[in-house]
Amino acid sequence: MNNILVVTGKLAENTVKKSVQDESDVLVLDIEVAAFVTPALLRLSMPAKKYDLVLIPGLAPGDFSGLEKELKTKIRLGPKHAIDLDFVLSFADTIAFSKKIPACELLLEKRRSSAFEKITGIEERSVSPLTLKGVKLGGDSRMKVMAEIVDAGHLTRSELTNKISYYVERGADIIDLGISLGTAPDKVRAAVETAKSATGVPLSIDTLDAGLINTALDSGIDIVLSLNSENINEVKDNIIQNSAAAVIIPDCVEDLESLFRNIEYAQNSGIKNIIADPVLEPAGHGLVESINRYYEFRERDRETPLFFGIGNVTELIDADSIGVNAMLSGIAMELGASILFTPEFSSKAHDSVSELKTASMMMMLARERGSAPKDLGIDMLSIKEKRRREFGLLPEKTIEAKGNGKWHLDPAGCFKIGITVEEYRNGKVYPGKIVAKHNDNSIAGTTAKEVLETIIRLGLVSRLDHAGYLGRELMKAELALKFKRSYSQDDKF
Repeated sequence: MNNILVVTGKLAENTVKKSVQDESDVLVLDIEVAAFVTPALLRLSMPAKKYDLVLIPGLAPGDFSGLEKELKTKIRLGPKHAIDLDFVLSFADTIAFSKKIPACELLLEKRRSSAFEKITGIEERSVSPLTLKGVKLGGDSRMKVMAEIVDAGHLTRSELTNKISYYVERGADIIDLGISLGTAPDKVRAAVETAKSATGVPLSIDTLDAGLINTALDSGIDIVLSLNSENINEVKDNIIQNSAAAVIIPDCVEDLESLFRNIEYAQNSGIKNIIADPVLEPAGHGLVESINRYYEFRERDRETPLFFGIGNVTELIDADSIGVNAMLSGIAMELGASILFTPEFSSKAHDSVSELKTASMMMMLARERGSAPKDLGIDMLSIKEKRRREFGLLPEKTIEAKGNGKWHLDPAGCFKIGITVEEYRNGKVYPGKIVAKHNDNSIAGTTAKEVLETIIRLGLVSRLDHAGYLGRELMKAELALKFKRSYSQDDKF
């Protein structure tokens, strides 16, 4: 579609023309801000030339349907930011733009939906050597996320059920029950039975104790972690009888040959469903050497599904988990890993399950496309942006901003602002909320805007400086919820 007119205002004129280049014509209206365009103003300014499509600014609020009929030309919302026009116009022949949704948001959603559809199709066609409860492991299937519930044997039934619901909702493909030393067999049995009643995804047990592994197998566990020469003899018959899968580890982390020996012994014993774990080590404690072991294992064994313990790294580095999880997932993909394992034990690793699920899908699409994991329709960008907006220029004359350093009590009263934690109860997700307490009133909402507008509507603020302060604090609280951080009033975010 070459016959397109892009409408803008004076302030964005240069940016728009630079962005569209020769892809469309540009109409500059006699207004400063493009979003203030109205049907009447556009009618007066429309050129005589006939267009197939008119793109107005994505933030334009008016109803242009009447003018559309009058001109017999489609009038649709373009992007919210002029710099995105080149990206949007490249899809003009393949997408129907919207009257209500800005083109940039529409495109992102359509690309995202298309990415998920493609992932579903690839997974359905994939071939794997091992399938548990419909979950494919290995082969060319997607890497699966195994979420560990630490010390599962000592959680109450309600605590364990809610934790499982949380992980499954976040994208876990497998739930691992971590069992601490000294846990009684009846606690293990109860944990497995509770987990089975809470979810239909495959379940694993994480302990080296042969007795507890057997208890879990008798209770219907699907995968056991971890077997080596010290415990395999005591559990092999039970594994075979229950058709369970076994994660095999080396006797010593650095001894790759012992891993091959243990796998061979398991196979000769009759264990069919085998997953290999060369053991991923933390940064500073052999990370590179362990990746080399994975590489060597995969060079010698192309078929056996690989267990990749990403949590060993994310939990032991003071860095945002999202980037660490993304990079390690890319390494895991190149190594042909099948399971991405993580707990969310520390606060800094919170949401790792969701991050790894997204990363596993990105790596699957990148592998299918034979490219780097970018421009896929889904991403893991959280703070940094893919397309940077233009910065404004400092006006020639400015008033230097200065705080007055004074504080005045609002006669309408003060507020105590906080946020609540996201909860999982009875299999349901209850998102965290912003709470603004004022005397006997407690206002709860999910955005700063709705909370502040409620405060104003109820007449609970009477000073402009207080209203400005509340806006700042409520926005900090909203960002804390968005990024799953804690919040403390008046502290730096």
